[in-house]
Amino acid sequence: MRIPLYQIDAFTSRLFGGNPAAVCPLSEWLPDETMQAIAAENNLAETAFFVPQRDRYLLRWFTPTVEVELCGHATLASAYVVTHLLTPDQRSVTFETLKAGPLEVSRDGELLAMDFPAWPPERKPADPRVLAALGAAPAQSFVARGRTLAVYDKADTVEKLQPDFAAMRQIKGANAIVTAPGSDGVDFVSRYFAPNYGVDEDPATGSAHCVLTPYWATRLGKNRLTARQISKRVGELDLTMRGDRITVAGRAVLYLEGAITV
Repeated sequence: MRIPLYQIDAFTSRLFGGNPAAVCPLSEWLPDETMQAIAAENNLAETAFFVPQRDRYLLRWFTPTVEVELCGHATLASAYVVTHLLTPDQRSVTFETLKAGPLEVSRDGELLAMDFPAWPPERKPADPRVLAALGAAPAQSFVARGRTLAVYDKADTVEKLQPDFAAMRQIKGANAIVTAPGSDGVDFVSRYFAPNYGVDEDPATGSAHCVLTPYWATRLGKNRLTARQISKRVGELDLTMRGDRITVAGRAVLYLEGAITV
């Protein structure tokens, strides 16, 4: 069996930037173990698989080690494949997902805007073991859907963090979003560490901004935000707070087109 494969750099307008995702359009689902094996073989932060269903698609995401409940950059990459390559006249696409519900993506020129849930952080302190593993104490910390949110005063501190990933792997489910105020027209910066999901650092993370957007919208008193994920590849995101939903928008670039034989 030959399966189409696209590799897309998401949340960037330049090749080799943002976050690379593999996208595999399917006519029907493969066995879960086969999709997980393909994701492990691709060895990217995420591989997305989608299957057509009436006027929309069923969508699932796999890291090299596990299936996840929501992935922003691989959703953006999947929407790019649908609206730029498979049906280029299509201006929007809806993905049905197992745990995150329906996700609609609209195309406006080269900008792809995703309708995502808002996950405000809970007002309780994060696990001190996770904070210690980050290597620098944050000014504030919270929990959001099991993620640690660590807030620092300066972007430079976030950029220089060197987490102890081995220590984080000893804490079941530990992963962390770190953030600080931005500058030069950027409202805030962030990084995302998920060693327990097979990804020490994710270069540009849409789902992390489901947490970051409500936090910074409240703190800054504004609903439209610009964000930069300051990994080595750098991700650029435009965000809008809309009650219990957010818009996560960005661009994407095609890197590779081919086929998998299984």
